[in-house]
Amino acid sequence: MPLSEQTDITAILDRVSCLLAEQGHQGYIVGGFIRDWLLGRRTNDVDIAVDGNALDIGREIANGLGGKFVLLDEANEISRVVLVDEVGWHLDFSSFSGDIESDLVRRDFTIDAMAVKLGQMGVDIPLELIDPLLGKDDLENRMVRAVNGRVFEADAVRLLRAVRLAAELDFTIERETESLIRRYCQSIVRIPGERIREELLRLLSLPGAAHYLRYLDDLGLLLALIPELAEAKGVDQPTTHFWDVFDHSLQTVAAIEFLVRENDWEYGSEDMLLAVPWADAIIQHLSAEVSKGSDHRALLKLGGLFHDIAKPMTKFVDDAGRAHFLGHPKDGAAIAVDILGRLRFSNKETNLVEKLVYYHLRPVQMSSGKELPTQRAIYRYFRDTGESGIDILFLALADYLATCGPLVKMEEWEEYCQLMNYILAGNERQQTDILPVKLVDGRDLMNIFGLAPGPLLGELLALVLEAQASGELSDKEGALAFVEKKLSKQRCCAGSGN
Repeated sequence: MPLSEQTDITAILDRVSCLLAEQGHQGYIVGGFIRDWLLGRRTNDVDIAVDGNALDIGREIANGLGGKFVLLDEANEISRVVLVDEVGWHLDFSSFSGDIESDLVRRDFTIDAMAVKLGQMGVDIPLELIDPLLGKDDLENRMVRAVNGRVFEADAVRLLRAVRLAAELDFTIERETESLIRRYCQSIVRIPGERIREELLRLLSLPGAAHYLRYLDDLGLLLALIPELAEAKGVDQPTTHFWDVFDHSLQTVAAIEFLVRENDWEYGSEDMLLAVPWADAIIQHLSAEVSKGSDHRALLKLGGLFHDIAKPMTKFVDDAGRAHFLGHPKDGAAIAVDILGRLRFSNKETNLVEKLVYYHLRPVQMSSGKELPTQRAIYRYFRDTGESGIDILFLALADYLATCGPLVKMEEWEEYCQLMNYILAGNERQQTDILPVKLVDGRDLMNIFGLAPGPLLGELLALVLEAQASGELSDKEGALAFVEKKLSKQRCCAGSGN
C-alpha cells in the first residue's frame, strides 16, 4: 500500500479509536485489511471488530467522521461507514463477545484470522499482531488454510472465497482445506445467488480465470454452481474441433484472456496477437463497467464459458456420421439467462451475456467465402448486438482458437482477424463519418407525406438510417425519394389486398 494511503488510513483509524474510547468500547482491526497491509497490497476496505453493538457504534462513527452509515446485516450486527474522500474508505464494523482471540478462531482462513488493536497501528511502528492461528506463517508460505474443519459448514460461500483468494494472491490452497472443499462442495447451492455472483465476478476479473474455472471443476464446485455444464463433458464435436464441448468452453475462456492481453495461452504466440484488433477504444470498452462489480471483460469470459452450453441438447448425427448442433446459440442464450437469473446477475449483465451466446456465430455468418461483409450487414450487426458488438467479435476469435487449439493455421487465423478488423473499421466509419449527418427527421416525413407519429414513422426512419449507413443514400433529396418509394409500395400492397 502506498505510503500516502497508509498515512491517511492510520489517521482515520486513530480517530476511530478515540471515538470508540469516548463510548467506552474497544476495537480491533481484523481480517483482510491486516493481510493486505502485511503483503503491501492496495485496499480500501477495513474490517473492525468491536465489543459492543456494531450498528449503534457504526452510526456514532459515521457521525463523528462525517461519513455515510450503511446497514449491511442487521441480524448479525454488521454495519459500514463510507468515507467520502479520494480513496473512498469503507469501514465495516462487526460485533464480538468475549475476547478477540475467540472471535478470530471463528473466522474462515488463517491469513484472515489476525488482528491489531486500534490505536496500535502506524507507519513507523511494528505491528503488535494478535495471531492465535499462525496466519502470518501461512502468509509467508503463500498458503490458504481453513481455521478448522467446520468453516464451510458455517458459511458455504467460503468454498468459493478460498479459490478466489488463492487466485488473487497467487497462493496455494492447503491440502486438507482442498479436501474439505471437495467434501462440502454441494453446500454451495444453499448460498444466495447474490453472494455467489460477487465471488464469481471477482474471480472472472482476474488474469488466469480460465485456470481457476478448471480448478473449481476439479474441486467439484463448478458443476455444483452450474450443473447445466455437466452435459458438455465428453460430448464429441466434428473433427475440426480439438476438444470436446466442455474443454472447448474452458479453452475459449483461456483464449479470451490471451486475446485481451491478460494472460498467455499455451498455444498462442506473439505473431497471433499482432493480427488481432487492438486499440485504446477497445481497451476502454472492455474495461467499462456494466453493473456494480462487473465490466465487459469479465462478462466476456462468462459468455465464453456459456457459448456452447446448449450443444449437448441440440446434437444430432446425420447419415454421413457428421455431428450438427442446429439452434444451439438460441437455446444456449435461454439457458444462460436462466443461470444468471438464479445467480442474481443484473438485467444489464444478463442481457449482455445473452447476446454473446445468441450471436456468437454471427460475425462469421456475415461473410460468404472470401467475400467481406457488406456495409449493410455491418450496420445490422451492430444494430442488433448494441454494446455487445465488440465483445462478440472477440468471442468469435476465441471460439476459433479454442476450436483448433495447437492445429491453428496462421494463414487462416490472419484471414479471420482481417474479417474482425474489417467489421470494426466499417462500424467506426459509419458512426463517425456517415450517420452523424441526419438526412431527414420525423418532422420532415410528417410535413411532406402527412404521416402521423407512430410505428410507421419509426420504421421509415430506421430504413433511411440503414440505407444511409450502407452507402445507398447520401442526401436529403435521395432520402425523401426513398421514403416515397417505400410508401408507394406499401399503398400498392394494401390496395391489392396482399
